Amino acid sequence: MARIAFIGAGSLGFTRGLVRDLLTFPLLKDSTLVLMDIHKERLDFARRNVEKIVQLGNYPAKVVATTDRKAALKGADAVLVTILAGDVDTWQWDIRIPNKYGVSTCIGDTRGPSGVFRALRTIPVMVSICRDMEKLCPGALLLNYTNPMAMLCRAMQRETSIVSSGLCHSVQGTARMLASWLKVPYDQLVYTSAGINHLSWYVRLEHKGKDLYPRLRKVVSSDSKVYNHEQVRNEMFLHLGYYVTESSGHNSEYNWWFRKRPDLIRKYCTSGSGWNPGREAYILDEYQSRKKTWRRIMRDTLKQPINLERGNEYASSIINAWMGGEMFEFNGNVPNTGLIDNLPRNACVEIPVVASRHRLKPTYVGPLPPQCAALDNISIAVEEMAVEAALTGDPELVFRSICYDPLTAAVLSLAEIRRMVRDMFAKNLKHLPQFKKLASWK
Repeated sequence: MARIAFIGAGSLGFTRGLVRDLLTFPLLKDSTLVLMDIHKERLDFARRNVEKIVQLGNYPAKVVATTDRKAALKGADAVLVTILAGDVDTWQWDIRIPNKYGVSTCIGDTRGPSGVFRALRTIPVMVSICRDMEKLCPGALLLNYTNPMAMLCRAMQRETSIVSSGLCHSVQGTARMLASWLKVPYDQLVYTSAGINHLSWYVRLEHKGKDLYPRLRKVVSSDSKVYNHEQVRNEMFLHLGYYVTESSGHNSEYNWWFRKRPDLIRKYCTSGSGWNPGREAYILDEYQSRKKTWRRIMRDTLKQPINLERGNEYASSIINAWMGGEMFEFNGNVPNTGLIDNLPRNACVEIPVVASRHRLKPTYVGPLPPQCAALDNISIAVEEMAVEAALTGDPELVFRSICYDPLTAAVLSLAEIRRMVRDMFAKNLKHLPQFKKLASWK
């Protein structure tokens, strides 16, 4: 009987979907599901929702809810993490301050100044979870859904012995989108995605042995509905030659090309997928509106019907394989142990990984196309400095990491970046105890 711990179980959308998926596997249907969150009310909603799934499916699973992280982790076989370090009142400044300085942010949870400061708050918590696991469940697998994915996974994999990987549904989600555009059955689409989280590239895209990229180029160039659905990503594809995994909203923030001037935002960021790329502070507005209504939303979930069919997330299939079930291939975030030749060794890369009993085996990919590797290498340089800063408490290294963020550098001078970083530190002091030298930092 597997013991599966959910750290941050109050992230109800993730928790409900993951529990539903896990219990569809015969090997996992009698699992002990341990829900942990520091917010008692959210935890109670999660418990009630999970118990509803167990009852509707007539599963022999057991549900435990606790606010004690160590109690949740003790004896776990697998750990799923969906936390947020700092509430909306704190991380709103990750977005508002850069926007004030002209660095246009719509999501800001992965890269750029916003992503770096989220990493500074979250890395110590993630490492501490792994430290607890080393004592309480050293053989357990950790699967992370929290952003900024690459920086968090890099810190955990660098500093601890826990086997871990980060999961992002953008790989399979985008593959399904491309299959629909190309009118190819998704289960017949053959692809290899490799790079870094949110900047991974379909270096192979085929159907029945035929390269689909010429056909995709024709569709994107000629069909305005397709083009406008993902303006940023489609522009990147038409000019760089390979399709990137994450949405236009996210990718509009990861480079120099789309958000550095108002006219470019109007031209390229006016339509797209669910992450509205043209609207500044889009995700912040969404979360602030949910902050006022979350109780009603959670109460409503208890009244809604639940579809017990397995969804498209990887986690349940990975845990099933980890516990001895069928092997499973997925795209995960792992250290680059020579797996992508032209990205730095040990950096966090997102590549095909095979899960089997108590083992994750990454797949060798080879070099990325040089234009793809160039963009990934810049982000890796930023992330490596930010991870080191989060672990050592060096504010100067935070500033230097943000200096090399492509969008920030396209908009601000070095002196302006330093002022912006100083302002962001001022709003984050209570969440950054590792930065003991801030008072003397200029």
